[in-house]
Amino acid sequence: MGDSLHLSMADLTALTFFLVAWVLHTLASDGKLVSRVSLTMAMNTQREAWMRTMAEREIRIVDTAIMTGLQQGTAFFASSSLIALGGCFALLGASDQVLTVLSDLPLSATSSREAFQMKVFGLVLILAFA
Repeated sequence: MGDSLHLSMADLTALTFFLVAWVLHTLASDGKLVSRVSLTMAMNTQREAWMRTMAEREIRIVDTAIMTGLQQGTAFFASSSLIALGGCFALLGASDQVLTVLSDLPLSATSSREAFQMKVFGLVLILAFA
């Protein structure tokens, strides 16, 4: 893997750090890392109780406003992810030009086209997962 893509030690270290941070964040937000209740778990419990109460009573304006706000937040996150995905695909299409610009930066390490495209494809996977 390292020979054909010419990944540097910094690239491999960054990838390892990212994967470890992702796993630790997932465990922490699910409450599996520590025994105390996390904010995510507490909010999920509160939302479930609110939805059960909302389902048993007549529709209220406040409930409708809250549901609308939740839907708008989700829609904004989805549209932002799609815009970022489009930017990643534009980067893939202009890899040579981007690598030329990056090589002119003083602190940038030179990277092969394949390695750069693999990094951008990793971003695509993360944004698609979002």
